[in-house]
Amino acid sequence: MKKALFIGGTGIISMAITGLLANSDEWELYVLNKGNRNATLPENVKQLKADINNESKVAELIADLQFDTVADFIAFVPPQLERDYRLFKDKTKQFIFISSASAYQKPLSDYRVNEATPLANPYWEYSRNKIACEEYLLKLYREENFPVTIVRPSHTYDERSVPLGVHGEKGSWQIVKRMLEGKPVIVHGDGTSLWTMTHNSDFAGGFIGLMGNLHAIGESVQITSDETLTWNQIYTAIANVLNVQYKPYYVPSDFLAKCSDYDFTGSLIGDKSNSVVFDNAKLKRLVPGFTPTKRFDQGVRETIENVLANPGLQVEDVEFDSWCDRVISALDSAILQIKGEESNG
Repeated sequence: MKKALFIGGTGIISMAITGLLANSDEWELYVLNKGNRNATLPENVKQLKADINNESKVAELIADLQFDTVADFIAFVPPQLERDYRLFKDKTKQFIFISSASAYQKPLSDYRVNEATPLANPYWEYSRNKIACEEYLLKLYREENFPVTIVRPSHTYDERSVPLGVHGEKGSWQIVKRMLEGKPVIVHGDGTSLWTMTHNSDFAGGFIGLMGNLHAIGESVQITSDETLTWNQIYTAIANVLNVQYKPYYVPSDFLAKCSDYDFTGSLIGDKSNSVVFDNAKLKRLVPGFTPTKRFDQGVRETIENVLANPGLQVEDVEFDSWCDRVISALDSAILQIKGEESNG
């Protein structure tokens, strides 16, 4: 049986993979983390409890272990990968780094995105750090034969949070609450730009197909759904599940970025405000039979039903709610003022 080690293993992207591997006859799964969320892990997953930054402790835990695949789900900057290289360079046949599709060139020269799309994002430090991580690992692959596979997810969601475009630091529940209360919700742009939502169960199928895959060594691979939606369609699907009217209040992304302390420059201008259509042909060559099966309206229904049934997932954000009201009021006032000036002129 092959052995895999996940650094993290309980997040939105990784939890679905962990669940599938736990029922696999092919893989024995180890998870390395601090143990804060391990109560949700399947019983047959082997837990290594440590802070990954405590290298001596981690080295002790893996001293007698060898892995077919090691995947780091919580690395964001090159020094973290330098640490991983020290720990795992002689311990694994494959090292998978979770990068991000937000690293692709912004603005895009072509809305169709594949792995050959240039990496360049002047708007978001998060994305630039991911690019630097990729460059570091590919250098190790070229010069040290370190068996790297780079995976680029896009907007991936699970049953714990409703995926949206504009929300506060405490998550998306406050926007759902606004919709339930019949209040307008801020939508960046005019809601017609194209986007892709990927359920984590679909992502998991593609990811597992890359694990232990000799053809994936040295490669960068994006994993997303094949479904493309406008933001209006995304919000409409959510409103339909909630059985409420969709009441969008359209605001330019650059205005949102300039009038708040929220990181909308990165998350919108550097990511979600761009029209993107992903080409998963490379993944399908590497993982024959990969087909996303969770349509967004189906997946988001499951998510909303779970969130509504679990009060612990309903984290209110009064500050963000108030900010939304102020933005809407300010723009409404500006419209009235301009109209008034025109009529008086």
